[in-house]
Amino acid sequence: MYVVSLDQRLRGAEDLAPALARRLGDLGTVVPFQCARAHAVQGITADPAAAVAAALAGLRGEAWSVGIGVGPVGLETVAGAGGSTSLRADGPGTVHAHRAAAAAARTGRVPVCVAAEDAAAAARAQSVLRLLGRIVAQRTAAEWRVVDLLVPGARGQQKVVAGELGITPQAVSKAVARALWQEEWDARPAAARLLELCEPPGTGPGAQASTMKPSESIHS
Repeated sequence: MYVVSLDQRLRGAEDLAPALARRLGDLGTVVPFQCARAHAVQGITADPAAAVAAALAGLRGEAWSVGIGVGPVGLETVAGAGGSTSLRADGPGTVHAHRAAAAAARTGRVPVCVAAEDAAAAARAQSVLRLLGRIVAQRTAAEWRVVDLLVPGARGQQKVVAGELGITPQAVSKAVARALWQEEWDARPAAARLLELCEPPGTGPGAQASTMKPSESIHS
């Protein structure tokens, strides 16, 4: 399991957690990304690619620090007041996530950390995620306007994007090259594989998606 914790770096600013949780809502999760508390978002996934996507979404704009804990997670449904329920998460994955989140909050230019039982494997995954995070953090607003309209793996789309933005295909091509968009997407599977290698022996993907109701929340 991959427990992804995202903490807003500027706590005195507007709480950006609800908006980030919505942006991460389409990722495949065991527990959906949601506001864990003010200025913080957390989710649990069995898919390392989803963990990578969540981390890079948080690193965009340099507003968030990201901690990823890798390891088994136990989920228990707890009844609350008024018929509401919550999920209590515990286990090594959540412990590692707390460690990673605390370390990321103290980290400088690319605030993403990975923690797992295998510290060496976690360090390898973390290194690649920091390289990818550097790419997305350095993009300009103009570059994001272009790459946000692109679909990985699709062909012949630059003319369409140029038409939507009212610019030339050559300008789109230059923006894509400057943004290192193709390089990012080429490297994402490597980052996901390195996260997968952080899993303890005998564990890994296979958990079923959660059937959480809108009234449910998660506590770890």
